[in-house]
Amino acid sequence: MLLILLILLITDLFFYKGIRHLSNHRLTVKQKKILTLLFWAHSIGFLAGTLLVSKWMHNDYNPAVQRRIYCFVGILLAFYVPKFLFIPFNFSEDIIRFSSMLIIRIVGKRKTEEVNNNLKITRITFLTKAGLILAAIPFVSLIYGMTSVKFNFRIKKINLKFKNLPEEFSGLSIVHISDLHIGSLYGHHEKIVEAVKMINSLSPDIICFTGDIVNDFACEMNGWFEILGKMEARIGKYSILGNHDYGDYHYWSSDDEKMKNLEMIKQAHHRLGFKLLLNKSITITRQNNSIAIIGVENWGKPPFAQYGDLDAACKGLKKSQFKILLSHDPSHWDAEVLNKKDIPLTLSGHTHGMQFGVNIGKIKWSPIQLKYPRWIGLYIEGEQLLYVNPGLGYIGYPGRVGISPEITFLELNRKAATI
Repeated sequence: MLLILLILLITDLFFYKGIRHLSNHRLTVKQKKILTLLFWAHSIGFLAGTLLVSKWMHNDYNPAVQRRIYCFVGILLAFYVPKFLFIPFNFSEDIIRFSSMLIIRIVGKRKTEEVNNNLKITRITFLTKAGLILAAIPFVSLIYGMTSVKFNFRIKKINLKFKNLPEEFSGLSIVHISDLHIGSLYGHHEKIVEAVKMINSLSPDIICFTGDIVNDFACEMNGWFEILGKMEARIGKYSILGNHDYGDYHYWSSDDEKMKNLEMIKQAHHRLGFKLLLNKSITITRQNNSIAIIGVENWGKPPFAQYGDLDAACKGLKKSQFKILLSHDPSHWDAEVLNKKDIPLTLSGHTHGMQFGVNIGKIKWSPIQLKYPRWIGLYIEGEQLLYVNPGLGYIGYPGRVGISPEITFLELNRKAATI
């Protein structure tokens, strides 16, 4: 927490330096004093708010308080992400000034002063204004993402073809959803009603949910069962747990309390009509053929836990059987599935697309790809496919910029040739 506060304070110092430069010749002494007072009042307010939110986060779950936390985090990011982008412009001026001082000592004072006098004002003003203009873009985007985009649910339809899919299952439809984070959605029940209606309008054979139904607590589900329980699928609804469902990010008073919370989350899946697959599989039979849906517990690269046991989940399945794997973290696909298991299709979530980026056609970019090379959409390697759903809900930043919440509609068909 001290490190976070220090970062915020240093950021404000650099930003204030740039603001002060721009106001030097434009404001009166009195106006400058008012500007300084307002700036540092806002800075102290954010520092105090950060400490208060830190205290709230260690308390038991309260939906109203949780909503305030997310609101504060969103506003904090909207103000400080632009400031972070401004710092390189402001800092570059300090580097140039330091370099000039160094040159003075080496080349000579008079000649360097003549050059600097011609360039100094233009250079500083240009860098400061350029930084402010750039900073305005994420500020507007983050505010807009909090108010409009976060519930702009999008249905994405994809036709997948597999040569080893049994003929009896050609045309099988799957709705894939992920990362609901229901604790973040308090007060937005009507929006989730809309999402459920969109899911049911697709009339899927199967619904697959790939984890993170809550942020931490089972009690987040209170008041949601009637809404979420209305999702309908002709064959069945299947789900797994995500990293947040285990309660690993909360300080529990005892291991028993944590385990009780986990059991209640598992029961919530059953109350919603989902078959929770915890390192298990289920076989669906049509006539003389069958397919298997496999579900593993969360498996991620450190610091994320590795509860998943793919070998145990696949136990008893035939090699020739067509398999669909539900695995929350897409990094599991590269680590244990790709070229290692005879699993044609894997469905994942987890990344949220960082809730920030670009996802237009083939143009896909987000900072999250630095950690997760497979972070959104469809990936094909040989005859194995991975689909990463960017999630329905949100966590941390209460919005989305460029990455819409998604309901994925997959239609599986048989194809004679290789994918």
